Amino acid sequence: MVSDGRVVVVGGGHNGLVAAALLAKAGLRPLVLERRETLGGAAVTEEFHPGYRCSTVAHTAGPFRASLVQELGLGGDGLAFISPEPRVFAPLPDGRSVRLWGNAERSAGDIHRLSPRDAERYPAMARALAAVARVLAKALAATPPDVDHPRPRDLWPFLDVGLGLRRLDKGDALALMRWAPMAVADFAAEWFEAEPLRALVCGRGVFGCFAGPWSAGTTANLLLQAAAGGGDLVPTVLVRGGLGALTRALGDSAQRHGAEVRTGTEVERFLAENGTVTGVVLAGGEEIRARAVVSGLDPHRTFLRLLDPALLDPDELRRIRNYRIQGACAKVNLALSALPAFAAVKDEDPRALLGGRIHVGPDVDSIERAFDEAKYGGIARQPFLEATLPSLTDPSLVPPGAHAMSVHVQYTPYRLAQGDWPSRRAELLGIVLDRLEEYAPGLRGLVVGSQVLTPHDLEATYGLTGGHPYHGEHALDQLFFTRPLLGWGRYRGPLPGLYLCGAGTHPGGGVTGAPGANAAREVLRDLR
Repeated sequence: MVSDGRVVVVGGGHNGLVAAALLAKAGLRPLVLERRETLGGAAVTEEFHPGYRCSTVAHTAGPFRASLVQELGLGGDGLAFISPEPRVFAPLPDGRSVRLWGNAERSAGDIHRLSPRDAERYPAMARALAAVARVLAKALAATPPDVDHPRPRDLWPFLDVGLGLRRLDKGDALALMRWAPMAVADFAAEWFEAEPLRALVCGRGVFGCFAGPWSAGTTANLLLQAAAGGGDLVPTVLVRGGLGALTRALGDSAQRHGAEVRTGTEVERFLAENGTVTGVVLAGGEEIRARAVVSGLDPHRTFLRLLDPALLDPDELRRIRNYRIQGACAKVNLALSALPAFAAVKDEDPRALLGGRIHVGPDVDSIERAFDEAKYGGIARQPFLEATLPSLTDPSLVPPGAHAMSVHVQYTPYRLAQGDWPSRRAELLGIVLDRLEEYAPGLRGLVVGSQVLTPHDLEATYGLTGGHPYHGEHALDQLFFTRPLLGWGRYRGPLPGLYLCGAGTHPGGGVTGAPGANAAREVLRDLR
């Protein structure tokens, strides 16, 4: 038995590593325990076909919080972030396309080909979204207040948020209150008339969620991404070497500051004495005592698998069981012998257009219909796809002249109405290839290998319960101080000694590092 009173971090995903690095920097010598042999959780770079590597699950950084790069000295690890232009390329079935850039005026110039009116409106939308996002970004970095017993020190950070709201133009302040509960389809229709542009906006609101464009509250998901991304409608940040390069740098930083990291080490359950979590028990029986246990796992894994349910109040147990964590996403990684030829690229240089996100979802109704199929347990026949070609910005990931394509697939429900995922894996691959062929004829003939990660694979291999990439649905009743539950929204569980630092806490999913950083601040505040 180890009993040196260390802080134990369960899970070596990016948030767990951020928390460990910050705790180590503060002198606490944390111990990180990771079930897999590889650090990174869902932010990893792996070989999925001989000679081909890519970010196998998440494929873009959130973007990662810039202050952490400096604070943890990640730049010294050779870490390189890439902001491709255009940020997003959305091919259409008729050979046209929508391109959005980091510069709103340049985006408007491209949009003019679709709709002169939308081209005029786009800079105004970008300005309003950026203004609102700047205020929300301050809330993302703060710990939600205790709604039952608010203390001045907890409310102080929100004074700055309140001042930011007061400084907003009256129209922007009113817009923020209106936008968050809106269906993202309504938000898009309020600004734009061209269906392809509306669909692209809707893609940001539903990305990663078990919700459709007409689901209430999906604009909140869009606002979260914009706030984390500096106000961009479609923040797009890649990492040279894939997201595994980021988590390797985080692991190195944590160890450099004094943390210990153990991979291939599974936590079987939490130790608790007199209603306080006092350590962990590993598979095999080893006990490790701790001053505090910080879980980077999702809330269901944390409270329903590792914690004895008898320690929870029956009402708390019911509430956490009802926490929505059923995902609707899959991942397909393709090894290609050459760069696919998108019909919408025409006579332009594809390398100059395809380095960012590739959005496949030409209209709002097609995305909603795909959601409808998944809602009743079916695999969407015309799924909403978001792809990247990471080999365009980092050729070292693949053999010379070859390419890797990383494809996020929506909608693929965790629970199928017919059959099971092992028997329908090949069907999913066929659906994705058929969908891509509509926009890049001949792509199927370039495929030399593939990897299909169903929602069950995401759960079994990468620890994403329900296959949900965000550790739980981004919905208004599961955000801010109600994430994961009302009363548990301050990175502390219902039992003393247990903390949460994963994407199931404020401000939610995406490879930002924000939950890990916020949680570390609260652990340090308590232990000091």
